[in-house]
Amino acid sequence: MSEYKIMIVDDEPDILNLLEKALTIEGFHNILKVDNGNNAVSTCKEVNPDAIILDVMLPDIDGYEVCKQIRQFSRCPILFLSSKNDEVDKILGLAVGGDDYVTKPFSPKEVAFRVKAQLRRAEYRQSAEQPHAITIGELTIDPDGCRASKNGKDLELTAKEFEILYDLAQNRGRVISRERLYERIWGEDSFGCDNTMMVHIRHLREKIEDNPATPKYIITMKGLGYKLVNPHEK
Repeated sequence: MSEYKIMIVDDEPDILNLLEKALTIEGFHNILKVDNGNNAVSTCKEVNPDAIILDVMLPDIDGYEVCKQIRQFSRCPILFLSSKNDEVDKILGLAVGGDDYVTKPFSPKEVAFRVKAQLRRAEYRQSAEQPHAITIGELTIDPDGCRASKNGKDLELTAKEFEILYDLAQNRGRVISRERLYERIWGEDSFGCDNTMMVHIRHLREKIEDNPATPKYIITMKGLGYKLVNPHEK
């Protein structure tokens, strides 16, 4: 466990120290303590922790917002801590990208074991995914290198454009709604996403289609969403 980086986010020093002690006893030695939401986001970008214990009530932005921002660039397990025991709050925590939810008062040892469980699941998920390059027509999408090419020539895609293309490629031939695609790529509610998604799809077509005005790869299914197809297959 000593190789894992665990970040604890809470504005109460006693809880930070209590959790640090419990984690240390369970073999974790690379522990980061943060006392507000904005620092949590910036620290996560800088050190890329393997798991996060995140309090909901923070002095600047709440834990839900922290989670939403982190989910834009990280898939590490996030375990919420909260004094709220309402089912709605638990559902919200999971809906914004949390992996577990523990209410106060809590057992520090239980939290440490829940962190272990989440790390095991993350390891299993990563080993099961085993990303491979996907070839569709002249397009090749390489998730391992975050690269895409057409006829062997690299495409200059932004991170979001690549994520959209890879998501569509994983679901080739299937219609994916704008809302579902947006929520998966941006990690947030899709309300008002239409314009954002349309702009990204347009830019993506400009880079992968021979003629963006008559796309053959990314097809719009009116009123339903988009699908990625091989133009050489009928």
